[in-house]
Formats: sequence, C-alpha cells, structure tokens
Amino acid sequence: MGHDEEHERFDRDIEAMGVRIKDANLMKVRADVFDEVTLIALYKLVHKKLISAIGGPISTGKEANVFYGEHDGRGIAIKIYRIQTANFKAMTEYLAGDRRFASVRGSRKGLIFAWTKKEYSNLARAYDAGIPVPEPLAFDRNILLMEFLGRGEVPYPQLRNAEVEDYGAVYRQILDYVERLYGEARLVHADLSEYNILYHEKPYLIDMGQAVTLDHPRAHVFLIRDIKNLNRYFSRYCDVPDDEEVLRAIVGTGHREP
Repeated sequence: MGHDEEHERFDRDIEAMGVRIKDANLMKVRADVFDEVTLIALYKLVHKKLISAIGGPISTGKEANVFYGEHDGRGIAIKIYRIQTANFKAMTEYLAGDRRFASVRGSRKGLIFAWTKKEYSNLARAYDAGIPVPEPLAFDRNILLMEFLGRGEVPYPQLRNAEVEDYGAVYRQILDYVERLYGEARLVHADLSEYNILYHEKPYLIDMGQAVTLDHPRAHVFLIRDIKNLNRYFSRYCDVPDDEEVLRAIVGTGHREP
C-alpha cells in the first residue's frame, strides 16, 4: 500500500469513528505516529465516547506526541507514546525499581503500555493530593487522555517561556508541590525542570511518566536532582536556599519509611 493510500485509509478510519479532525496538519504526522497499535487504542477510546475531535499537535518529542482533542466540548490532551522511538533504556531504569510495575518484562510494546499506565497512575496520585497537574481521564495501550491545560486550543507556556511577575512566590509554590508530592502522594517527580512546569497564574506540573514511588531505590537521588534543577533555574531570578536545606525541609515533612 502506497503512502497516499495509507493516508486516505487513515482519514477514513478516523472519520468513520465519528471523530472530527480539526487540523489538517495532523495529517503530516499520521504515518509516523498513528501506527496500527495506536489506531487500535484510538478506536477503543473513541468507542467509549472519550474523544470527539482531534486537533493539532501541542508538542512533539522522541518519547511522545501530544495532540489537542475534545470530549463533549471540553479540551483534552491526547498523549501518544511512540513505540518505535521512545528511549527504551531510560524507561527501564524508572520502571525497574517500581514495585507497581516490577513484573513488566519483555517487549518494547509491553514496556510502553506499562509506562502509559504508570503516567496515568502517577497523575491520579498527584491530582488526588490536590497538586496542580492535568487531571488524568483514561488510557489505553500507548495513549493517555488528560485535561488540557490551556486557553482555547493554545497550551499554557512552559515556565521558561512564561511571563512571571514574582519568581520568589512561584519558586515557593513549586517547592510546596514537591513537598506535597513527597509527603502526600508519596512520589518524586524525577524530571522536574522549567520544561516540565507550565505556568498560567500558577505553576502546573506535567510529564509524570517517570515519577517514582518513595520505595524506588533511586527515589532519593531523583529528588536531589529535582531540587538542583529548580535551584539552578530559579537562582537566576530570586534568592534560593541551598540544595541541602530544601532537601531537609521536604524529607522532614513527610518522611516515613515506605
């Protein structure tokens, strides 16, 4: 089957599902992103009436592509993990020490499905603890549906591109999130930086696939790395305590042996 025929079949498939395609640019990425596994997952989610429209890409990366979508008029983010290009080795490191996913073995596909479920689970734990993250809505295979953080169809900017009036206040808010993530959700984000924080009136934490529970053997190392990243970024704009002091404040608040 030629590329054009494949594309036409893709269009027919998506539209046959009753999904409106809101952005012609979606078609530029279809062959790369919407492989057979992804289409099956999409069918399942559409069949459950969880997606009514798909718009353009919000972000594209080696690990995943995120598209704007709608469900009953509400904006959603459709995150599709890329089975062919995701970093298999890095993912294994985060999954290996996580008791929730200790039984995951074998194929690249199986690992990506576990990772998708893990991000859903991590977001749910953070959301239930009242931390500003996108509300997770559903997942199937390598697709995760969550609340869209943005206005209209435009996502909130990453912290590094946002207009922030009071960096000191935002820094303290994020430290409070990290503390609550640790003390209440029992998680360490493990990839916290100005790229994985969105900002609109307040900061939001995103990209939680790699977040680990406190019993992960490297949880402490990841927490220190998160603190160093935050302090590196915010020290350009405001006074920050040293890394050790921040670490003691976070671990001291909710530290119980898991």
